[in-house]
Amino acid sequence: MWSQRRGNKYGNTRKVYGGQVYDSKKESRQAQELDLLIKAHEIKGYERQVRFSIDVNGYHICNYIADFVIENLDGSKEILEVKGFATEIFRLKWKLIEALYGDTYKMVLIT
Repeated sequence: MWSQRRGNKYGNTRKVYGGQVYDSKKESRQAQELDLLIKAHEIKGYERQVRFSIDVNGYHICNYIADFVIENLDGSKEILEVKGFATEIFRLKWKLIEALYGDTYKMVLIT
Protein backbone atom coordinates (compact mmCIF):
# COMPACT_ATOMS: atom_id res chain seq x y z
CA MET A 1 0.00 0.00 0.00
CA TRP A 2 1.31 3.44 -0.84
CA SER A 3 0.41 6.85 0.39
CA GLN A 4 0.52 10.14 -1.40
CA ARG A 5 2.46 12.95 0.24
CA ARG A 6 0.22 15.90 0.92
CA GLY A 7 0.98 19.49 1.91
CA ASN A 8 0.37 21.07 5.24
CA LYS A 9 -2.97 20.33 6.85
CA TYR A 10 -3.91 24.02 6.90
CA GLY A 11 -2.36 24.92 3.54
CA ASN A 12 0.60 26.84 5.01
CA THR A 13 3.89 27.07 3.16
CA ARG A 14 7.04 26.72 5.23
CA LYS A 15 9.39 29.67 4.88
CA VAL A 16 13.08 30.11 5.73
CA TYR A 17 14.18 33.42 7.20
CA GLY A 18 17.50 34.11 8.90
CA GLY A 19 18.48 30.45 8.75
CA GLN A 20 15.34 29.42 10.67
CA VAL A 21 12.41 27.46 9.24
CA TYR A 22 9.01 28.96 10.04
CA ASP A 23 5.69 27.12 9.79
CA SER A 24 4.10 29.79 7.59
CA LYS A 25 4.87 32.85 5.52
CA LYS A 26 2.90 34.94 8.00
CA GLU A 27 5.05 33.69 10.88
CA SER A 28 8.28 34.48 9.02
CA ARG A 29 7.02 38.00 8.23
CA GLN A 30 6.31 38.47 11.94
CA ALA A 31 9.89 37.39 12.75
CA GLN A 32 11.20 39.97 10.27
CA GLU A 33 9.08 42.63 11.94
CA LEU A 34 10.35 41.62 15.39
CA ASP A 35 13.95 41.85 14.12
CA LEU A 36 13.22 45.39 12.92
CA LEU A 37 11.78 46.26 16.35
CA ILE A 38 15.01 45.01 17.97
CA LYS A 39 17.11 47.16 15.63
CA ALA A 40 14.87 50.15 16.41
CA HIS A 41 15.38 49.45 20.16
CA GLU A 42 11.64 49.06 20.74
CA ILE A 43 11.96 45.53 22.22
CA LYS A 44 14.88 43.70 23.89
CA GLY A 45 14.45 40.44 22.04
CA TYR A 46 12.32 37.40 21.40
CA GLU A 47 12.35 33.63 21.55
CA ARG A 48 10.46 31.37 19.18
CA GLN A 49 8.69 28.06 19.72
CA VAL A 50 8.58 28.39 23.52
CA ARG A 51 6.95 25.43 25.30
CA PHE A 52 4.49 26.02 28.13
CA SER A 53 3.21 23.19 30.29
CA ILE A 54 -0.50 23.21 31.05
CA ASP A 55 -0.91 21.56 34.44
CA VAL A 56 -4.14 21.63 36.44
CA ASN A 57 -4.38 20.38 40.05
CA GLY A 58 -1.06 18.59 39.71
CA TYR A 59 -2.02 16.80 36.47
CA HIS A 60 -0.25 17.46 33.21
CA ILE A 61 -2.96 18.14 30.62
CA CYS A 62 -0.91 19.10 27.55
CA ASN A 63 1.79 21.41 26.25
CA TYR A 64 1.32 24.66 24.40
CA ILE A 65 4.02 25.90 22.04
CA ALA A 66 3.90 29.66 21.50
CA ASP A 67 5.15 31.11 18.23
CA PHE A 68 7.05 33.93 19.95
CA VAL A 69 7.73 35.21 23.45
CA ILE A 70 8.78 38.87 23.33
CA GLU A 71 10.79 40.62 26.03
CA ASN A 72 9.94 44.32 26.19
CA LEU A 73 12.33 47.09 27.24
CA ASP A 74 10.70 47.31 30.68
CA GLY A 75 11.27 43.58 31.29
CA SER A 76 7.65 42.55 30.75
CA LYS A 77 6.94 39.62 28.45
CA GLU A 78 4.31 38.91 25.81
CA ILE A 79 3.18 35.66 24.24
CA LEU A 80 2.66 36.37 20.55
CA GLU A 81 0.69 33.86 18.51
CA VAL A 82 0.39 34.17 14.72
CA LYS A 83 -2.60 32.34 13.23
CA GLY A 84 -4.45 32.35 9.93
CA PHE A 85 -7.54 31.29 11.85
CA ALA A 86 -8.20 29.95 15.33
CA THR A 87 -9.16 26.28 15.64
CA GLU A 88 -11.30 25.00 18.49
CA ILE A 89 -8.33 23.29 20.18
CA PHE A 90 -6.23 26.44 19.88
CA ARG A 91 -8.97 28.55 21.50
CA LEU A 92 -9.16 26.10 24.42
CA LYS A 93 -5.38 26.08 24.93
CA TRP A 94 -5.28 29.88 24.62
CA LYS A 95 -7.86 30.23 27.43
CA LEU A 96 -5.90 27.80 29.62
CA ILE A 97 -2.65 29.72 29.01
CA GLU A 98 -4.42 33.00 29.86
CA ALA A 99 -5.72 31.45 33.10
CA LEU A 100 -2.36 29.95 34.11
CA TYR A 101 0.14 32.53 32.85
CA GLY A 102 -1.99 35.67 32.33
CA ASP A 103 -0.49 37.62 35.22
CA THR A 104 3.07 36.89 34.00
CA TYR A 105 2.61 37.37 30.27
CA LYS A 106 0.54 39.70 28.13
CA MET A 107 -1.27 37.66 25.46
CA VAL A 108 -1.28 38.89 21.84
CA LEU A 109 -3.04 37.06 19.00
CA ILE A 110 -2.40 38.08 15.39
CA THR A 111 -4.86 36.66 12.86
